[in-house]
Amino acid sequence: MYLLTVKDGLVTRHIGPYASPQMASDDLERVLATCSDRANWQIHALESPMERSFSDRLLERESKVKITAAAS
Repeated sequence: MYLLTVKDGLVTRHIGPYASPQMASDDLERVLATCSDRANWQIHALESPMERSFSDRLLERESKVKITAAAS
């Protein structure tokens, strides 16, 4: 997956995701039509997500560490 990032002055826009860099490039002309002449752009490859989500990993860690409160 790919993401098109356009910086136009103080504004940064993230457009996508796209299946290929060619698809992002094809959409670039349409996006740049709404920007100033000084806009900069990049096409970024998105990283693959981990097998388990962060919340799943937290739940597993919490289940391994059982803390019980004892009344004194």
